[in-house]
Amino acid sequence: MIQSLFRYVLPSELVDFFDLIDLQEHESVLHLYLDECDIVPEEYKDLCLSSNGFYAASALKDFPLRDKKVVLHLRRRRWVDEQGKSYSRSWDLAAEGTRYSREFAFFLKEAFGYLPDSSPIS
Repeated sequence: MIQSLFRYVLPSELVDFFDLIDLQEHESVLHLYLDECDIVPEEYKDLCLSSNGFYAASALKDFPLRDKKVVLHLRRRRWVDEQGKSYSRSWDLAAEGTRYSREFAFFLKEAFGYLPDSSPIS
């Protein structure tokens, strides 16, 4: 049920390739914790890979919800082959040079003409 709701709130690549693990509210900030699904990338299908945990989480600011700032905590999955070589998927979710989601950065740039470091919604 909650995963269906987030299909309307989060970017499609997050909904399709990440699982919502936890949701926490601290003061006026909503923290969404997402882990990459164990779906081996298409370009690595010919390799014999096994899941080998996650990289450290990356935090991205996203659109606010109900007057609460939103921070997405994303953990990318790591796979290894039989020789121990590590593989992962490359995600292009942040706007270049920022810690904002691409869509949120575009919105802020359109609204303010620049990317603010702090505002009621960033």
